[in-house]
Amino acid sequence: MIRVNTMKRLLSFFCIVVLALGMLVPPSLATGIYDLPPLSAGDSTWVVDQADTISRANEAKVSSDLKKLASSTGNEVRMVVIRRLDFGQTINQFADELFNKWYPTPEAKEHQTLLVIDTLTNATAIRTGEKAQKLLNDDIADSVVSETVAVPLKEGAKYNQAVLDASRRVSAVLSGQPDPGPPDAQEINIESTFTSAEETNDTSASIWVIVFLFFATLIPMVTYFWYVGFPWGGGEEEE
Repeated sequence: MIRVNTMKRLLSFFCIVVLALGMLVPPSLATGIYDLPPLSAGDSTWVVDQADTISRANEAKVSSDLKKLASSTGNEVRMVVIRRLDFGQTINQFADELFNKWYPTPEAKEHQTLLVIDTLTNATAIRTGEKAQKLLNDDIADSVVSETVAVPLKEGAKYNQAVLDASRRVSAVLSGQPDPGPPDAQEINIESTFTSAEETNDTSASIWVIVFLFFATLIPMVTYFWYVGFPWGGGEEEE
């Protein structure tokens, strides 16, 4: 004997669960290092925009500037923009893995610089080879991430501006010119307004924990009530 009202309520309940899951889980797919094109030192690809946030004109401008930099100095810079990271992965882990995949030896890394931006969290990471790092030292690299890129992103997700500004600054430094510094950000408190990679990763992890706990509780309850019947009204039965 199957109670008609119970079945209707059960179907409605599952519809609500599906809708709730759709709101909790980000619709865009995560990007792994093997989703990106295989590049190596000397390749002619300078910008990889998996998130489709950079205009063609700006991508062409940045690519042209980075190509000139490589031709004149031997220092190569590649900029990668992704939609979001895999669950549990940090921007630093992603940057390390991609840098090692594209440039697997110390010799291949020497003149390389890699900048990665995750558009879901606006987390950014930069990696440099040994010889590039002599010009683009840790202080400048940290400033590129926390100021040059962070300022336009916090002003309204201006990814085009962030990539253009980073390209100009990094190219100048790797050409042996004085560091032009970050954009004018005197009125912007980066420390208080820019969410760190650790904070955003903690937030993402919390969301997934809630999802897992929700279904860990839901599935046994649905299974139980499927066999014994739901406690709320509806005594109609159908043979």
